[in-house]
Amino acid sequence: MKLFYTGPVINAEMLVTMLDKHGIAATQAFVDPAAPDDGDLSRPAQVFVSAADYDRAHQLFYTEREDEL
Repeated sequence: MKLFYTGPVINAEMLVTMLDKHGIAATQAFVDPAAPDDGDLSRPAQVFVSAADYDRAHQLFYTEREDEL
């Protein structure tokens, strides 16, 4: 698995869902797994995708789209 994103858990959860809709399996983990799970939506989390899917995921979410201009 390769790190794809680090940020607030609320964004990480949405990203995992969006990746799944594109057929890309992703997992999410808290940056500090020892911290208490107090429901804080800004708690730092990481999203991981397989190395085989990384380039496709990056293209979907980070490449500028010319067709949106």
